[in-house]
Amino acid sequence: MSEAGDRTTRAWRRRAVGLRRRGTSAAFGLRERARTRTARPREAVAPVTDVVSPAARGLLLLAVVALVAGWRLGWTELRFTGVALVVLLAACAVFVVGRPRLQAQLDLTRERVVVGERANGRLILTNPGGRRALPTMVELPVGRGVAAFDVPSLPGGGTHEELFAIPTTRRAILDLGPVRAVRADPFLLLRRDHEVTDAQLLHVHPRTVLVEGSAAGFVRDLEGLTIRKLSDNDVSFHALREYVPGDDRRFVHWKSTARTGTLMVRQFEETRRAHLLVALSTRLEDYADDDEFELAVSVVGSLGAQTIRDGHTLSAMTSTAHLRSDHATLLLDQLSGVGYDASAPRLSGGLRRLGRDVHGASVAILVCGSVTDAADLRAARRHLGPDVRTVVVRSRIDADLVMRSMGDLDLATLGRLEDLPPAVRRLGA
Repeated sequence: MSEAGDRTTRAWRRRAVGLRRRGTSAAFGLRERARTRTARPREAVAPVTDVVSPAARGLLLLAVVALVAGWRLGWTELRFTGVALVVLLAACAVFVVGRPRLQAQLDLTRERVVVGERANGRLILTNPGGRRALPTMVELPVGRGVAAFDVPSLPGGGTHEELFAIPTTRRAILDLGPVRAVRADPFLLLRRDHEVTDAQLLHVHPRTVLVEGSAAGFVRDLEGLTIRKLSDNDVSFHALREYVPGDDRRFVHWKSTARTGTLMVRQFEETRRAHLLVALSTRLEDYADDDEFELAVSVVGSLGAQTIRDGHTLSAMTSTAHLRSDHATLLLDQLSGVGYDASAPRLSGGLRRLGRDVHGASVAILVCGSVTDAADLRAARRHLGPDVRTVVVRSRIDADLVMRSMGDLDLATLGRLEDLPPAVRRLGA
């Protein structure tokens, strides 16, 4: 196949990926809107729907139909079926009356883990009453999943301990609990949940790598970079000038004053403190798949955490919000919950809206996926100051590390997180 044919094939593949991701984004937005609009009705009927299972609702409807049809048609069998179903549901209701006599304590060994690690914990259940408690089932919600434990009959004051391990395959902020003591009938038609602990949070941090030296090896500190802006008070000497009223007399240069007979003061160039701006695109259409997005989040976490540890200033943001960067752990906690945003604008739009709140950045790193439009990257660059060095890091799973320039942009394509340290070293060379 000719080179022109290869380019055409690649272009069609990129278009197909873009169309597929735009369709996914539209479905994602539709689901979120439906969930928002139905929140109130779902909350209103929750006291019933949380107790009565779909099977029980179906049996109740069948009982009503059987009773009405049996009465209208004079069928004894249908009337008997309807009465039997009503009696069955009434008998099941007896099992959910009352509250279980249990107290629980949920202990986690660590509240923060990295993707791939196990979070271990234990659940201690106690019968605080003086009478023996019946066997019961206890559920521990873990994110969208639920872990169930069968608790045996406990004497008064007795305890029971359950150990558990939570595998973490994806970055997330997981709600653990509240632990629920469940009362249910043998047919599981009706159930009542009683919360016996408060909920806890488990942060599953993105995977990060150590970036040797400065988090952005090309970011200079106080002794390194000056900008062409004159100041009356800094550390980078520029020239001498005549004194004007209001100048600080501490900066009078007495030798030049004595030689010229005119009061002379020192003039400085402002030095720039190392300040890194990291912007992560959370627009679904910018990524070919979810693995690219996870790699992009890990890049932001690695650069941001190292910048904070090095004592430099960090400003981190997504397409729609600023991230707090007071501490590396706080930054990683927030990145644990970052996901696609249905309302996310293009990267240029996010920088136009949020970038104006960031002042004094010396280097900006824009992190995105492999299908981000090059025109959008150039537009994003225009929303940054002319003296801000701008680097684009694109994630493309299993691709080789590629470094190139695109106008006044430095472009790095990463296929693995381990490619980040050598990319930073090459950018700083």
